[in-house]
Amino acid sequence: MAAKDTTQKETPLMKQYNDIKRKYPDACLLFRVGDFYETFGEDAVRTARILGIVLTKRGSGSETETALAGFPHHSLNTYLPKLVKAGLRVAICDQLEDPKLTKTIVKRGVTELITPGVSLNDEVLQAKSNNFLAALQVGKKNWGIALLDVSTGEFLSAQGNADYIDKLLQNFLPTEVLVQKQHKTTVSETFRAELNVFYLEDWVFKEDYAQQALTSHFETKSLKGFGFEELNEGLIAAGAILYYLSETQHNKIQHITSIQRILDDEYVWMDRFTMRNLELYQANDPLAVTLLDVIDRTKSPMGGRLLKRWLAFPLKKIDAIRQRHEVVQYLVQDTEALQAFQQQIQSMSDLERLISKLAAGKVHPREVWYLYDSLEAILPIKALAMQANQAAVRQVGEQLDDCAVLRAKIKSMLHPDAPAAISKGNVVAPGVDATLDELRALAFSGKEYLDGIEKREAARTDIPSLKIAFNNVFGYFIEVRNTHKDKVPADWIRKQTLVNAERYITEELKEYEAKILGAEEKIYQIEQQLFEQLVQWMVGYILPVQRNAQLVAQLDCLMSFAQLAIDNRYCCPVLEEGFALDIRQGRHPVIEKRLPPDVPYIANDVYLDRETQQIIMITGPNMSGKSAILRQTALIVLLAQMGSFVPADSVHMGIVDKLFTRVGASDNISMGESTFMVEMNETASILNNLSERSLILLDEIGRGTSTYDGISIAWAIAEFLHENPAAPKTLFATHYHELNDMADQFARIKNYNVSVKELKDTVLFMRTLSPGGSAHSFGIHVAKMAGMPQMVVQKANKLLKKLEKNNQHNQVKERISAPQNELQLSIFQMDDPMLEEIRTDLTQLDINTLTPVEALMKLNELKKMVVKSN
Repeated sequence: MAAKDTTQKETPLMKQYNDIKRKYPDACLLFRVGDFYETFGEDAVRTARILGIVLTKRGSGSETETALAGFPHHSLNTYLPKLVKAGLRVAICDQLEDPKLTKTIVKRGVTELITPGVSLNDEVLQAKSNNFLAALQVGKKNWGIALLDVSTGEFLSAQGNADYIDKLLQNFLPTEVLVQKQHKTTVSETFRAELNVFYLEDWVFKEDYAQQALTSHFETKSLKGFGFEELNEGLIAAGAILYYLSETQHNKIQHITSIQRILDDEYVWMDRFTMRNLELYQANDPLAVTLLDVIDRTKSPMGGRLLKRWLAFPLKKIDAIRQRHEVVQYLVQDTEALQAFQQQIQSMSDLERLISKLAAGKVHPREVWYLYDSLEAILPIKALAMQANQAAVRQVGEQLDDCAVLRAKIKSMLHPDAPAAISKGNVVAPGVDATLDELRALAFSGKEYLDGIEKREAARTDIPSLKIAFNNVFGYFIEVRNTHKDKVPADWIRKQTLVNAERYITEELKEYEAKILGAEEKIYQIEQQLFEQLVQWMVGYILPVQRNAQLVAQLDCLMSFAQLAIDNRYCCPVLEEGFALDIRQGRHPVIEKRLPPDVPYIANDVYLDRETQQIIMITGPNMSGKSAILRQTALIVLLAQMGSFVPADSVHMGIVDKLFTRVGASDNISMGESTFMVEMNETASILNNLSERSLILLDEIGRGTSTYDGISIAWAIAEFLHENPAAPKTLFATHYHELNDMADQFARIKNYNVSVKELKDTVLFMRTLSPGGSAHSFGIHVAKMAGMPQMVVQKANKLLKKLEKNNQHNQVKERISAPQNELQLSIFQMDDPMLEEIRTDLTQLDINTLTPVEALMKLNELKKMVVKSN
């Protein structure tokens, strides 16, 4: 009995809730009860906290007491985005039958599982940003990654080492990442970015499952056409994404029409440090202005998303870059065409996301009409492009599909003022369905119809005073005064006798009554059926609409570049086959827009090559603009290879294949890494991955440690870059004036300084890059400008004079300059016959024809000679 007494009694509703909740333990379950979505237990606590709604209790004081929070069902689109943006997976549990038609508990089930990475809700999504779901596969040699934006249908895959995958995660910024449970620790230790990870069972990440899932979805026998012959890890990750879609009840995915392989050899390499340091489209300070904020002049959501992709993946192929420049040049010169294109594209809705919602069956009537309007705007864009005096623009015009049949079908089927909800009516155009037109006539013009019957029957029976009325007991009836009751036809049926009149019904009236009372419900059913048929038919046009969206997005991006060039006096960069970078009067695209209108930006020249001026050593005081010059050089190169014009008077440049920056201070305390350790990690990544077409920007290397350590490390890094066979172009900003001495010892290192004018008690920053080194940092002047107490400034000046008097600078110079040749092997300079023999052996080796085994044998032979000699 005791056991029975302690057992909690479960109501039928809570039993149904708990059964469904057990299937979705990781999700916040929104449980439809009448006109509300309710949450219970821990879900209720989280929901109340995130949404700021009241937390109450169900069954207060009883054994089944549980936390409760809810909101009206019509507020779902208001509250759902807040839950998803908070990182929750939300399962929507709806009533699957009409409560009026059942005497037992209403049948319920999860109709959709919305997660941060899988959502079609406009309130969750950002118009000009993709919402990528990622999956990671940990292979024996390589990592695999797949990325899907279910709202646009873009499906991408790649594989490579951990650094490459890290770069892609930084580029695409997925809102949710799928990982095998067994690799939880590996992923968290490898990728330091904060990832919103969801763990799947290990069996999902199998090649045979992925192969079957992908070929089944794309209806192909193999994946060779997608370039997946040697992309096993990427293939497995893609299979995991398709599995996750089915698990989240996203089964209508015909808009995912292909999967593309990300080809790393086509784009400029930028590691995650560079992406962060340059603040391309993300900044540590939420109030900071990014490069994307400044250059985005796109008129459509599709164009905005593509521009962000182009920014993350600048091109390396010179012909493709030149083609973009040529289109921009045409649009800059023909401003009438530019404005005409902009006007039409601005009137378009988000074609990509509209067609995706249509495929998923989540599109409403008004959005279908938006799709129609957008396709109508394609016609003038196509005509304008076909008339252009530029081959690439004409090609866009030729490829645009006017979708004539689709437009005609939508126009003939839908009412131009179709509402968002079918239940509001007036969705289907008049003349589409005769029954629907009749029902509308009954529902909305009933008085005219009854007046017509009344006049006709009065004329037929010669009873001028008869009238048609309605009550809740008999419905519609004909009332005839007693003076005329002898004229009543035999086909009328008497229903009621009054003192002065008789009431009758007819078959026509009963039919009309049945029709008009059920007209609104039937109108809803017919309109819903016709709309669903239209949507299903439109699925056949997904591909041409997606292609149009892509072409419009490309044109929109190039128009954005043209408008940017016109507004800000950007020039067309000249791309050459060589290695030199020659920027004349270059400007920082972000800083120049942030200056007050009356403050001009001080432009500067930068020239780098691999023969005469490979490394520029830039010295100068704090706040003088050294970092700005470094960043603007990188941004000019990046803009040029995106296909944009650039902020300069002229630019001649060879293609850059890798862009590295080590700019600014940051630390990673959570990983136990200091500022200096982070700096060394970033610098090591640069030195281990450079190429002959690399552009390297180093700012204040070595400042996170002691002076001697810092100078030594900075010197060694600069020397390594100079002596490296790749001879990468490098800008090296430093406060270590001792590094100016390197120009005397290394032919391709040149000294420059950001000049200042020293006044009596302060300094004036000229922000001009001039030849020659600087001997002062003016740090104390900067401290004074920052408002440092006068006593501190005076004390600092005294200590500075004392140190300068002790000639510390020369001591450091002597210590640094002395060991210059120590990086060279010295064993061959000794007067030793055995070492002479080793040198002869090595000089006679042909390394190009030597196999690894032969190399090991030769190394062993030399080792034996040294051991024997000892």
